Amino acid sequence: MTEEVKIDNYSEADLIEMFHLIRLEGNDKHPLMAEWVDASTTLNEHEIFLFEKISNEASEKIASWNEETLKMKFISLVLLLGNMGDNGKYSSYFEQTISATVEGNFLKTQTDFMISTGIFSKPKNPFFHFQEYKKHKNPSGDPAAQLIEAFLIAQEKNQNGKPLYGCTVTGKYWDFFVMQDKIYCISMTYDCAKRQDLMQIIAILRKFIAILNERLID
Repeated sequence: MTEEVKIDNYSEADLIEMFHLIRLEGNDKHPLMAEWVDASTTLNEHEIFLFEKISNEASEKIASWNEETLKMKFISLVLLLGNMGDNGKYSSYFEQTISATVEGNFLKTQTDFMISTGIFSKPKNPFFHFQEYKKHKNPSGDPAAQLIEAFLIAQEKNQNGKPLYGCTVTGKYWDFFVMQDKIYCISMTYDCAKRQDLMQIIAILRKFIAILNERLID
Protein backbone atom coordinates (compact mmCIF):
# COMPACT_ATOMS: atom_id res chain seq x y z
CA MET A 1 0.00 0.00 0.00
CA THR A 2 1.42 3.38 -1.00
CA GLU A 3 1.84 5.82 1.87
CA GLU A 4 -0.18 8.99 1.35
CA VAL A 5 1.98 12.06 0.84
CA LYS A 6 1.32 14.81 3.38
CA ILE A 7 0.38 18.12 1.78
CA ASP A 8 1.57 21.27 3.52
CA ASN A 9 -0.20 24.63 3.33
CA TYR A 10 2.75 26.86 2.51
CA SER A 11 2.67 30.59 3.08
CA GLU A 12 4.00 33.02 0.50
CA ALA A 13 7.03 33.60 2.75
CA ASP A 14 7.64 29.83 2.93
CA LEU A 15 7.75 29.56 -0.87
CA ILE A 16 10.05 32.58 -1.21
CA GLU A 17 12.48 30.99 1.25
CA MET A 18 12.23 27.43 -0.13
CA PHE A 19 12.75 28.38 -3.78
CA HIS A 20 14.76 31.61 -3.44
CA LEU A 21 12.10 33.67 -5.18
CA ILE A 22 12.17 37.42 -5.74
CA ARG A 23 8.92 39.29 -5.12
CA LEU A 24 8.15 42.59 -6.89
CA GLU A 25 5.06 44.71 -6.40
CA GLY A 26 3.71 47.38 -8.73
CA ASN A 27 2.56 47.80 -12.32
CA ASP A 28 5.94 49.19 -13.41
CA LYS A 29 8.28 46.87 -11.50
CA HIS A 30 8.63 44.17 -14.16
CA PRO A 31 8.53 44.63 -17.95
CA LEU A 32 6.06 41.77 -18.46
CA MET A 33 3.68 43.26 -15.89
CA ALA A 34 4.02 46.76 -17.33
CA GLU A 35 3.20 45.44 -20.78
CA TRP A 36 0.27 43.34 -19.57
CA VAL A 37 -1.62 45.91 -17.52
CA ASP A 38 -1.11 48.61 -20.15
CA ALA A 39 -4.33 47.45 -21.75
CA SER A 40 -7.50 48.97 -23.09
CA THR A 41 -10.61 47.58 -24.70
CA THR A 42 -14.06 48.49 -25.99
CA LEU A 43 -17.33 46.66 -25.54
CA ASN A 44 -20.01 45.99 -28.12
CA GLU A 45 -23.69 46.66 -27.50
CA HIS A 46 -24.39 43.28 -25.91
CA GLU A 47 -21.24 43.41 -23.77
CA ILE A 48 -22.15 46.89 -22.53
CA PHE A 49 -25.53 45.57 -21.35
CA LEU A 50 -23.83 42.78 -19.38
CA PHE A 51 -21.14 45.12 -18.05
CA GLU A 52 -23.73 47.58 -16.75
CA LYS A 53 -25.64 44.80 -15.03
CA ILE A 54 -22.71 43.26 -13.20
CA SER A 55 -21.13 46.63 -12.41
CA ASN A 56 -24.32 47.91 -10.78
CA GLU A 57 -24.83 44.70 -8.82
CA ALA A 58 -21.23 44.62 -7.62
CA SER A 59 -21.27 48.22 -6.42
CA GLU A 60 -24.46 47.59 -4.46
CA LYS A 61 -24.19 43.99 -3.24
CA ILE A 62 -20.68 42.52 -3.46
CA ALA A 63 -19.96 42.98 0.25
CA SER A 64 -22.92 40.77 1.15
CA TRP A 65 -22.30 37.96 -1.37
CA ASN A 66 -21.06 34.60 -0.18
CA GLU A 67 -18.39 32.73 -2.13
CA GLU A 68 -20.76 30.87 -4.47
CA THR A 69 -22.80 33.98 -5.25
CA LEU A 70 -19.61 35.90 -6.01
CA LYS A 71 -18.52 33.17 -8.42
CA MET A 72 -21.84 32.65 -10.20
CA LYS A 73 -23.20 36.19 -10.37
CA PHE A 74 -19.97 38.07 -10.97
CA ILE A 75 -16.63 36.32 -11.52
CA SER A 76 -17.97 33.94 -14.16
CA LEU A 77 -19.37 36.89 -16.12
CA VAL A 78 -16.17 38.91 -15.83
CA LEU A 79 -14.26 35.92 -17.22
CA LEU A 80 -16.79 35.76 -20.05
CA LEU A 81 -16.30 39.44 -20.87
CA GLY A 82 -12.55 38.88 -20.65
CA ASN A 83 -12.75 36.20 -23.38
CA MET A 84 -11.30 33.64 -20.97
CA GLY A 85 -12.69 30.57 -22.69
CA ASP A 86 -11.76 27.66 -24.94
CA ASN A 87 -10.52 28.10 -28.50
CA GLY A 88 -9.39 24.66 -29.67
CA LYS A 89 -5.74 25.19 -28.73
CA TYR A 90 -6.40 25.50 -25.01
CA SER A 91 -9.26 24.98 -22.56
CA SER A 92 -10.55 26.43 -19.31
CA TYR A 93 -10.57 24.20 -16.24
CA PHE A 94 -12.29 24.71 -12.90
CA GLU A 95 -11.19 23.40 -9.49
CA GLN A 96 -8.33 21.30 -10.82
CA THR A 97 -5.75 19.78 -8.49
CA ILE A 98 -2.21 19.92 -9.87
CA SER A 99 1.03 18.62 -8.41
CA ALA A 100 4.73 18.19 -9.13
CA THR A 101 8.02 17.68 -7.36
CA VAL A 102 9.97 20.94 -7.64
CA GLU A 103 13.61 21.01 -6.53
CA GLY A 104 12.96 17.98 -4.34
CA ASN A 105 9.81 19.44 -2.75
CA PHE A 106 6.42 17.87 -3.47
CA LEU A 107 3.85 20.59 -4.21
CA LYS A 108 0.13 20.11 -4.65
CA THR A 109 -2.62 22.70 -4.87
CA GLN A 110 -6.06 23.30 -6.32
CA THR A 111 -6.67 26.13 -8.75
CA ASP A 112 -10.13 27.65 -8.88
CA PHE A 113 -9.73 28.40 -12.60
CA MET A 114 -6.98 27.60 -15.06
CA ILE A 115 -6.29 28.00 -18.76
CA SER A 116 -4.20 25.15 -20.09
CA THR A 117 -3.64 22.84 -22.98
CA GLY A 118 -5.05 19.40 -22.33
CA ILE A 119 -7.16 16.49 -23.40
CA PHE A 120 -10.78 16.59 -22.25
CA SER A 121 -10.75 16.97 -18.45
CA LYS A 122 -6.97 16.48 -18.10
CA PRO A 123 -4.89 19.70 -18.21
CA LYS A 124 -1.36 19.42 -19.59
CA ASN A 125 0.50 22.75 -19.92
CA PRO A 126 -0.94 25.56 -17.77
CA PHE A 127 -0.64 29.22 -18.77
CA PHE A 128 -2.97 31.09 -16.42
CA HIS A 129 -4.09 30.41 -12.84
CA PHE A 130 -6.85 32.09 -10.87
CA GLN A 131 -7.45 31.88 -7.10
CA GLU A 132 -10.58 33.28 -5.50
CA TYR A 133 -11.53 33.85 -1.87
CA LYS A 134 -14.51 35.68 -0.44
CA LYS A 135 -12.57 37.01 2.55
CA HIS A 136 -9.18 38.69 2.47
CA LYS A 137 -7.63 35.61 4.04
CA ASN A 138 -9.27 32.20 4.06
CA PRO A 139 -8.72 29.74 6.96
CA SER A 140 -7.81 27.02 4.43
CA GLY A 141 -5.02 28.98 2.79
CA ASP A 142 -3.46 32.11 1.41
CA PRO A 143 -4.57 32.88 -2.18
CA ALA A 144 -1.25 34.47 -3.20
CA ALA A 145 0.68 31.48 -1.82
CA GLN A 146 -1.54 29.00 -3.62
CA LEU A 147 -1.12 30.96 -6.86
CA ILE A 148 2.68 31.00 -6.55
CA GLU A 149 2.62 27.29 -5.75
CA ALA A 150 0.57 26.71 -8.91
CA PHE A 151 3.14 28.73 -10.88
CA LEU A 152 6.02 26.59 -9.55
CA ILE A 153 4.14 23.42 -10.47
CA ALA A 154 3.40 24.79 -13.94
CA GLN A 155 7.06 25.70 -14.50
CA GLU A 156 8.02 22.13 -13.67
CA LYS A 157 5.35 20.70 -15.97
CA ASN A 158 5.90 23.07 -18.89
CA GLN A 159 9.71 23.06 -18.95
CA ASN A 160 9.74 25.83 -21.56
CA GLY A 161 10.97 28.94 -19.73
CA LYS A 162 7.90 30.92 -20.74
CA PRO A 163 6.26 33.30 -18.25
CA LEU A 164 3.12 32.43 -16.31
CA TYR A 165 0.18 34.72 -15.65
CA GLY A 166 -2.50 34.72 -12.98
CA CYS A 167 -4.87 36.55 -10.72
CA THR A 168 -6.17 36.47 -7.18
CA VAL A 169 -9.59 37.78 -6.16
CA THR A 170 -10.24 38.53 -2.50
CA GLY A 171 -13.76 39.87 -2.21
CA LYS A 172 -13.89 42.88 -4.50
CA TYR A 173 -10.12 43.22 -4.90
CA TRP A 174 -8.27 41.83 -7.94
CA ASP A 175 -4.48 41.45 -8.10
CA PHE A 176 -2.65 40.26 -11.21
CA PHE A 177 0.55 38.19 -11.09
CA VAL A 178 3.24 37.36 -13.62
CA MET A 179 6.15 35.00 -12.98
CA GLN A 180 9.28 34.26 -15.00
CA ASP A 181 12.05 32.06 -13.64
CA LYS A 182 12.47 32.95 -9.95
CA ILE A 183 10.91 36.41 -10.15
CA TYR A 184 7.24 37.18 -9.70
CA CYS A 185 5.48 40.52 -9.77
CA ILE A 186 2.14 41.59 -8.33
CA SER A 187 0.14 44.43 -9.89
CA MET A 188 -1.58 47.27 -8.14
CA THR A 189 -4.93 46.25 -6.67
CA TYR A 190 -8.09 46.83 -8.73
CA ASP A 191 -11.45 47.34 -7.01
CA CYS A 192 -14.06 45.64 -9.18
CA ALA A 193 -16.87 47.59 -7.48
CA LYS A 194 -15.54 50.68 -9.28
CA ARG A 195 -16.58 50.95 -12.92
CA GLN A 196 -13.22 52.18 -14.19
CA ASP A 197 -11.35 49.39 -12.40
CA LEU A 198 -13.79 46.77 -13.64
CA MET A 199 -13.30 47.88 -17.23
CA GLN A 200 -9.53 47.71 -16.71
CA ILE A 201 -9.82 44.18 -15.27
CA ILE A 202 -11.66 43.09 -18.42
CA ALA A 203 -9.04 44.78 -20.61
CA ILE A 204 -6.20 43.03 -18.75
CA LEU A 205 -7.88 39.63 -19.12
CA ARG A 206 -8.33 40.22 -22.85
CA LYS A 207 -4.71 41.32 -23.15
CA PHE A 208 -3.64 38.02 -21.60
CA ILE A 209 -5.55 36.10 -24.28
CA ALA A 210 -3.72 38.11 -26.95
CA ILE A 211 -0.36 37.34 -25.28
CA LEU A 212 -1.31 33.66 -24.99
CA ASN A 213 -2.15 33.34 -28.68
CA GLU A 214 0.85 35.36 -29.87
CA ARG A 215 3.64 34.02 -27.64
CA LEU A 216 2.77 31.21 -25.25
CA ILE A 217 1.10 28.62 -27.49
CA ASP A 218 3.60 26.59 -29.54
